[in-house]
Amino acid sequence: MPSIKEQYNEQGYVVIPGLITPEHLNALEIASERVIARTRADKWPHRRTVGRQFPPYGDGDPDSWGVQHVMHPDLGEPAFARWYTSDPLVNAVRELLGCEEDVLQMELFNMLINPTSNSFALRWHRDDVRETATEDEERIALSIWHHGTQWNTALREDSCLFIVPGSHKRPRTPEQRAHSSTLDPPTDPLAMPGAIRVALHPGETVFYNNNILHCATYDPHAPRVTLHACMGETLGGPARARNVLQHGLEWMKEDRFAETLDARGRRMLERIVQLQEGVRGEVGYSLAN
Repeated sequence: MPSIKEQYNEQGYVVIPGLITPEHLNALEIASERVIARTRADKWPHRRTVGRQFPPYGDGDPDSWGVQHVMHPDLGEPAFARWYTSDPLVNAVRELLGCEEDVLQMELFNMLINPTSNSFALRWHRDDVRETATEDEERIALSIWHHGTQWNTALREDSCLFIVPGSHKRPRTPEQRAHSSTLDPPTDPLAMPGAIRVALHPGETVFYNNNILHCATYDPHAPRVTLHACMGETLGGPARARNVLQHGLEWMKEDRFAETLDARGRRMLERIVQLQEGVRGEVGYSLAN
C-alpha cells in the first residue's frame, strides 16, 4: 500500500479523511455560513465572479462561485486561521512536502461555493502553465518543483473537481491538448483522455499538485461549501510568488491580522511576508480569462 506521499508524487493527488477534528468542525460550519451569506448579500468584495475563471475576478456579475481571503481580519472569522494552523492539517502538509515545520509559509485560504442562478465551469488547465504552452515549454515548466501543495476540503458532498492523474509529470498528448488549448470550458469533462471525477464526502480533503490537468463544474442546484487553500515552503522562493501573490495578499502585512493568529500562524505569516517583500515589480497573472 503506497504512502500518501508516494501516491501524491506519483498520481499528483491524494484524498485524506479526518483533517477537520470535531473541535473545529462546528466553528467552520458556522463561519462558512456567515461568510457565504455576506458574500451573496454583496457585503464582501473579495469573491470569485461568475464569468471570470481566474484572477483578476472583477465584479462583472452579481453571482459568485467563490469567496476570497477567508482569514482576512475584516471578516472576523478566526475559525479559518485556527484550522489552517491545526496539527492534523499542518502535519499532512509536512508529510506531503517532506519538510520541517520551520520552513512552512502561510499562503491562500479561500472557499469554493455554488453559484445561485448560473451553471459555471472552469476550463481544463494547469494553475501556472498557460494553455498555449508548447510541448517543450510544458516539459520545462513541469520539471520545476514549486515546493507547495493545494487542497479542497469538503464541508458538503462535492463532486465538482475533475483531474487527469499523473499529468503533473508529463506534457499533454495531442488528444489532451485538443481539449485544453482554448479558454472554453468543456461540455463533458470526462471526454478528456485519462480524466476522472474526484468525489469528496464531508470532511474529506483532496490534496493536488496545482499543475495537474484539472477543471471543475458548478451546479446552482447542488450546494458547495469547500475550503480551498494552499501552503508552501520557503524553498519555493520566486517560483511560488506569482501563483500565490497574484491573488492580492497585501492585507497579510497588517498588524491586526497577525494579532488573530496563534504562535505557529505568526511564524508562517512572517515567511510569506518575506516572500512578498522580496518581489520587485508586478507579479502578473498565471492564466488568461
